[in-house]
Amino acid sequence: MTVTRLPRDPGITGWNAILPAPAPAETLEERITADWLVIGAGFAGLAATRRLAQLHPGDRIVLLEATRVGEGPAGRNSGFMIDLPHDLASDDYGGALDSDKAQTRANRAAIRFASEMAEEYDLSDEAFAVTGKTNAAASAKGHQHNLDYAAHLSAMHEPHEMLDAAQMRALTGIEYYQSGLYTPGAAIMQPAMFVRDVATRLRSNQVRIYENSPVTDLKRNGDWTADTPKGAVSAPRVILAVNGHANSFGHFQGQLMHVFTYGSMTRALTEGECEMLGGEAIWGVTPADPMGTTVRRISGTGGTRIIVRNRFTYDPSMEVSDRRVSRVGRDHDAAFAARFPMLKDVEMQYRWGGRLCLSWNNVPALGERDDGLFIASCQNGLGVAKGTLHGMLMAEMASGQPSELLDDVLQQDAPKRLPPKPLTYVGANAVMRWGEHKAGREF
Repeated sequence: MTVTRLPRDPGITGWNAILPAPAPAETLEERITADWLVIGAGFAGLAATRRLAQLHPGDRIVLLEATRVGEGPAGRNSGFMIDLPHDLASDDYGGALDSDKAQTRANRAAIRFASEMAEEYDLSDEAFAVTGKTNAAASAKGHQHNLDYAAHLSAMHEPHEMLDAAQMRALTGIEYYQSGLYTPGAAIMQPAMFVRDVATRLRSNQVRIYENSPVTDLKRNGDWTADTPKGAVSAPRVILAVNGHANSFGHFQGQLMHVFTYGSMTRALTEGECEMLGGEAIWGVTPADPMGTTVRRISGTGGTRIIVRNRFTYDPSMEVSDRRVSRVGRDHDAAFAARFPMLKDVEMQYRWGGRLCLSWNNVPALGERDDGLFIASCQNGLGVAKGTLHGMLMAEMASGQPSELLDDVLQQDAPKRLPPKPLTYVGANAVMRWGEHKAGREF
């Protein structure tokens, strides 16, 4: 199958830009063989590679990445690895009780797996730490969303704590939020640092990682062969971990929705600006309304900075222009100004877009699609947790390693077919614009 399109990631992700320059990329420039081939070095591909290395210590594993590790979608998200239900189509993230319990068990398995990687590879707390997260409410409606979600968590017997306006001000240093809902199980990461560090630790005599080596053709003639611009890899088993670009390889056609979300990162704050802001040195909040604005304050590599993320657009081409990123940046500037009036002279240094993959019925697209070809894609807005989970599970499935968790995930329905493309495009974007409008002050 000829790959119909290659990844194009708009803008410069600040998460990656503030890190030291990586070592020169090792690009595939020869024809090689391996026992396992993993395509895509995001959260799913890295998790699959690590799990294969655990299960098959004597096998040779090759991981191909189209760009540089940390430049793609894994280095462009907000950096929350969320354990609890997080349905972006819901008013308060919650869904059916039994389904949400199963989703939480699965997400926590992924967090345990990532935590084990962080410990084994001696990653810093800046790269990965289980600290919990807070849903921040800026309006009475947002506060009600948090109360509704808190009631849902109580029914699930999940711990949580409601924070009042004073507690939110102590956390963030700003007057914008009326209340918050803290839950302790989520991990927060510097996403580009995490994937780059994991990739560095994975490299060994057993695991070879080739960057700037996009797959242009994938075919099976006995073994699978993946062609790149300058080389090729042949292996009997392949794990395709390219999220929505599974469509570009000919799979799940008409079943995946390609959505972009957008982020902006400030320049480093001065010491005086940090004193004016107050609050804690490191924090992150997700919006009480799923269509609202996520905000993080980071301190460490690259200094103290604020990250703002909002806006969703449906783009079936899996590409958006730099002009779109710039236009969305005006919404980020407005959200930043509303929350941080004391930082009126602080400008955004980096702006970017990042791809999500959703399905109509909020299920993944995964499993054995052909003899020896396993796919881990469609994380439905939970790219860190679900990507890690699906990569790990597809490695186990391909290895004949049964588990109750694998059975639970495979029992989910297949992604529903989408309506005709024009209807999907108009309908999805209209629904997202209406959701952002309804979010009001949470946006």
